[in-house]
This record gives sequence, structure tokens and C-alpha cells, in this order.
Amino acid sequence: MPSFDIVSEVNQVEVKNAVDQCNKEITNRFDFKGSDARVEIQDQDKILTVFADDNFKLGQVRDVLTAKLAKRGVDVRALAPGTIEKTTGNTVKQPITVRVGVEQELAKKIVKLLKDSKLKAQASIQGDAVRVSGAKKDILQEVITLVKKSITDVPLQFKNFRD
Repeated sequence: MPSFDIVSEVNQVEVKNAVDQCNKEITNRFDFKGSDARVEIQDQDKILTVFADDNFKLGQVRDVLTAKLAKRGVDVRALAPGTIEKTTGNTVKQPITVRVGVEQELAKKIVKLLKDSKLKAQASIQGDAVRVSGAKKDILQEVITLVKKSITDVPLQFKNFRD
């Protein structure tokens, strides 16, 4: 029975490289001279913390970071920005979570979407992935098309296709 997995993955090496490039550009830019603007990686590459002197510079650092990520092929929809926090003095920081894996809520939404579509395919939640199986490859291709059209706020990949 043909099957495939719906996953949401991010290349962590590219994220690290993009953060390094972002920090390098920030240290070389004239408008950031003398400021404490930087991006740090924490918790096994899952959380990026952006530091800056004020909200305006924080937005600029975020823009540089998203540009570097996009240039390296990392989908910026995988980023979930947190709330801006004040730190010592006038400086601010913002945690940005890199979403990896299909969250339970989204997985349930995908399973419900397939049930409501009346396609002859079954979906089951397997940890942080959704396994879809069907009788024919054509049905699975229709499922891929349906999921791509319906879910646009999170980057999804279709992997592990078995015939």
C-alpha cells in the first residue's frame, strides 16, 4: 500500500550559517556601530534570540536575519517570533522559535482535512509527522495537492514515499 510522510523540517546547518552571516553583516554595518545588536542560537538550534538597542534596530536585525535565511533556502514561515522583552537599560530582546515537526494541532487539522475531502486515503499521526497511505499513487498525489493548497502558514515537506 503506497504511503508517504508529511513533515516540517528545517536545515539546521543553513540556519547556523545564516545567523553567522547576519551577525557578520551587523558588525560591518555603519548604522549598528557601537550598538549591541546580535543574534544568538540556543537550545539545540531551536531558539534564535535577537538582541538590539531599541525596537527599531530590533526590526532591522530581524529583517537582516530573514533575508539571510531566505537566501540560504530556509523557509521563513518556520519562524515563530515571541514577545519583545526589555533587558538591562534600554536594550530589548526577542526570542524566535524555529518550528520543526508537525505540531499536534496542525496534524489533527490535516487528518480532518483528508477525512472531509472524501479521498480514499488514511492519515495517522506518527509523533511529529503525519503518515498518509492510500490504495493508489494517484490518490496520494491528489492528497499532496490538497494539503499544499489548504495549509500555507507552515512549510511542509512530503517525504519517505513508499510504493
